[in-house]
Amino acid sequence: MSSKKMGRPKSDNPKSKTIEIRVDEEILSKLDAAAEKLNTNRSAIVRKGIEKIYEELQK
Repeated sequence: MSSKKMGRPKSDNPKSKTIEIRVDEEILSKLDAAAEKLNTNRSAIVRKGIEKIYEELQK
């Protein structure tokens, strides 16, 4: 038998930290619409937003 484990491969950049935010219905609706339009999930949209703001602050 192979000693190779089954399951998802290890990530180079694991996302092991969790944050929780409170939003109103309007923001949640916008977040879901953006995720659907970009064919991704809520977390990816939030990460992109954080990166965008961070880049703007570096200028």
